Amino acid sequence: MTSLYLVLVLVVFVIAIISKGLIVVRQAEVVIIERLGKYYKTLTSGIHIIVPIFDKMRPIHWRYNKLDYRGQVMVVQKVENRIDMRESVYDFPRQNVITADNVSMNINALLYFQITDPYKAVYEIGNLPEAIEKLTQTSLRNVIGELTLDNTFTSRDSINHKLRNILDDATDKWGVKVNRVELQEIQPPEEIRNAMEKQMRAERDKRAKILTADGEKEYQIRVAEGEKQAQIARAEGEAQAKLLVADAEKKSVLLVAEALKETKIDPAQYQIALKYISAFHELIQKGDKTVVLPYESSALLGSVKSISELFPK
Repeated sequence: MTSLYLVLVLVVFVIAIISKGLIVVRQAEVVIIERLGKYYKTLTSGIHIIVPIFDKMRPIHWRYNKLDYRGQVMVVQKVENRIDMRESVYDFPRQNVITADNVSMNINALLYFQITDPYKAVYEIGNLPEAIEKLTQTSLRNVIGELTLDNTFTSRDSINHKLRNILDDATDKWGVKVNRVELQEIQPPEEIRNAMEKQMRAERDKRAKILTADGEKEYQIRVAEGEKQAQIARAEGEAQAKLLVADAEKKSVLLVAEALKETKIDPAQYQIALKYISAFHELIQKGDKTVVLPYESSALLGSVKSISELFPK
């Protein structure tokens, strides 16, 4: 009976030892193992067995700042024995920076980073999140300090790229890869914001006036072009009409000349005489009692009389 009891105790002790030495590491996580206080190995995802008492998981003390629901900065301390190898995002509290033209403003940044070497992340730096935060703050101040206020708003992509390169180079020895840095919000002082709003309104009004002036100019040009085309069309029409009249008169003269070819009457005088007759007719229609005729008209009328005699009705 005593032997059975000892066997049971031994079995329980072995099971307890094995359970203490059995570690299951999830996907995308690693565990740092120390043997007698010294780094032994890094456990990746899967099932692992360590020697209890001699081997222990290294506890990781990380401290970082975080915004609460009221927007206040609070310090968070976390003790972990597993390191997440996935990409992490860190939302930094607003930082006060000064531009090259001495404008003080607050900037909120987002940092995306990933631990690539767990050994360096644990043994090369005391507190990785806090170290990254402080490095980001100082780098951000240096980069913004080289730019004016206007350049700060128009050069976000350039600032993000420059910050990423600086942080990636500095954190390489900590086993960290900085993938991306984003300026989330830039808040200049209230008086600067008011001045910028007035400037934007003035710029919008200026653009509106320029567009109105351009539209009016285009309208005047179109109207002038239309009038020009209309005048050209009228002139062409009048010229065409004169050509048609001249052509008709030419044909008339040729017909009269052909008809008077066998007589002694000048076709030109005949035409002039017809013009006189038409003019007399208009004078009579107007009711004028006194008609003044030039001396040469008697000869012309004589020609007309001779023609009438040649061509009796």
